[in-house]
Amino acid sequence: MGGAPALFVDHLENGHTNGCGLESEDTSVQIGDRSYVIGGSHEENPLFLGVQIHDKITNKWSSPTVLGTGPKPCKAYSAIVLKQGRILVIKKDSASDDSIWFLEVDSPFVREQRKLLGKEVVAWSKGVRGNAEKPIVISGPSGVGKGTLITMLMKEFPSMFGFSVSHTTRSPRCTEKNGARSVKASSLDAMFIFVCPPSMKELEDRLRARGTETEEQIQKRLRNAEAEIKAGKSSGIFGHILYNDNLEECYKSLKNLLGIDNDAPVNGLEAVEGINLPKEHTVTKMEDKILIQETGEVIKNNMIVLDLSSINGGAPGRTRGIVLDTVKSS
Repeated sequence: MGGAPALFVDHLENGHTNGCGLESEDTSVQIGDRSYVIGGSHEENPLFLGVQIHDKITNKWSSPTVLGTGPKPCKAYSAIVLKQGRILVIKKDSASDDSIWFLEVDSPFVREQRKLLGKEVVAWSKGVRGNAEKPIVISGPSGVGKGTLITMLMKEFPSMFGFSVSHTTRSPRCTEKNGARSVKASSLDAMFIFVCPPSMKELEDRLRARGTETEEQIQKRLRNAEAEIKAGKSSGIFGHILYNDNLEECYKSLKNLLGIDNDAPVNGLEAVEGINLPKEHTVTKMEDKILIQETGEVIKNNMIVLDLSSINGGAPGRTRGIVLDTVKSS
């Protein structure tokens, strides 16, 4: 991502006792001329935190389109403004996999979606330690076998993958853009794979073997396929090219590319870890580090340090790369 836009500051103007975060059922975060109110429940999904925006200049409230699955409502949490158009939300008394969240309010992805949709957009992203799995974009011309490869992958690893169709041959809807290019422009840090046929003759034979389309449709698909293959190889979007000459061999190559070996994690990345926080704590911010100090009736003086200097991903999904250190007083 690029640097923080001018309207962002590295602290909350109206914080609680430590001047860094707010804690209440509804948290108002002031950023420039806008207040982002986080709390309650989302009008479309009462199971997750809602977001409202108040514009000081126009004195108007708006309900943004909220992308991604956000955190569940809670009684207390801290909200901290970060660089790169993000607000860090730290929940109290929550499970380890639901304690750290990022709300993207002016990241490159959010700005792109705002322009695309023509309305206000924010995006939730869960914070995790280590390196969570990257999204995988698999593209290729019609009839190349990408759907079969995806089906095989999801059948063998049912708990590892979800599936989203980003592009079809139907006419585009008004809110849709080219699938792979918009993902490449976002902060998703995806892995891009293009599947090619061994030859145009083989692709034509496969399309005809389907027996589902007219001659005119087949010829149109072949023309499109030739252009797609040329673009796929020269666009600079796809870091990996697979040739589907033999389905089993191509599938094996796909698994090797993803780093799947028995129970090894996808993309060769380490397992995702949640973050256990003390039930009672205070939060302060020092540059790229978040200090979480344990409090309560019996103060143990334990402190958790979250280093956010190497985070990436999100928008919406997982913001990975959080480094955690626990400091215990003697």
